[in-house]
Amino acid sequence: MRSSRQATQKPDFPARTAPRTGSRCELDAAIATCRACPRLVAWWEEAARVKRRAFRDWEYWARPVPGFGPADAPLAIVGLAPAAHGGNRTGRIFTGDPSGDALYAALYDIGLASQPTATHRGDGLEPYGVRITVPVHCAPPDNRPTTGERDTCRPWLAHELEPLRPSLRTIVVLGAFAWQALLPVLAEAGWQMPRPRPVFGHGAETLLTRPGGGRPLHLVGGYHPSRRNMSTRTLTPAMLRDVLRRGAEAAGLPPPHATTRRSHPPRPFPR
Repeated sequence: MRSSRQATQKPDFPARTAPRTGSRCELDAAIATCRACPRLVAWWEEAARVKRRAFRDWEYWARPVPGFGPADAPLAIVGLAPAAHGGNRTGRIFTGDPSGDALYAALYDIGLASQPTATHRGDGLEPYGVRITVPVHCAPPDNRPTTGERDTCRPWLAHELEPLRPSLRTIVVLGAFAWQALLPVLAEAGWQMPRPRPVFGHGAETLLTRPGGGRPLHLVGGYHPSRRNMSTRTLTPAMLRDVLRRGAEAAGLPPPHATTRRSHPPRPFPR
């Protein structure tokens, strides 16, 4: 286990640190050092200490988990938070847990990932034109961050999206929590919110504009591919592929097809 029971940091650590990072790599490295939320730090440390029987031979990542994918992607996917024995174990978002199994299989099915499985960092998985991130970078108890933890983590999300601005065309938002966390970030970045304020729903779509014109930002809502949602068929693989396909098309990515299995990367996406 990597954790050394270090002291937690002040809650303003993300707000002070995120603006000082000069590149995506620096931001990712800074995220991984964050210990600003004592409840979350205690939880991921405990998960890494106790472990699940199936993962007893793993050295858990046991840190906040950065986003994944190119920094010039036209499509972003925003989820919830790492899983205690998924991203908190593997060190990569949506990797090693049922939610990631569903998401990456869907991305592969529509031609936006190099393979359908995500097991660990270095497994060869490559997203095509997609940046995947979360509003809370630490694994929370019961997969439920508090609003205070969400707000403390917000500067990381804001500064992760900022370098994407020249290329970003669409964000697929997985779950109501992510939708509620993302809208204030976009508003503070200068995007104009429609009136009434957009409401989350599976398949919900809204277009955000900026004062002075320029390319709008397309938001597409979709249910989170949690184990519960998938097992109860609140969300099916076809439904997940559909919202991801709609996001890809709005982003101008190569036209994806639900039954396509790519053996090579798609043609370069438009800049």
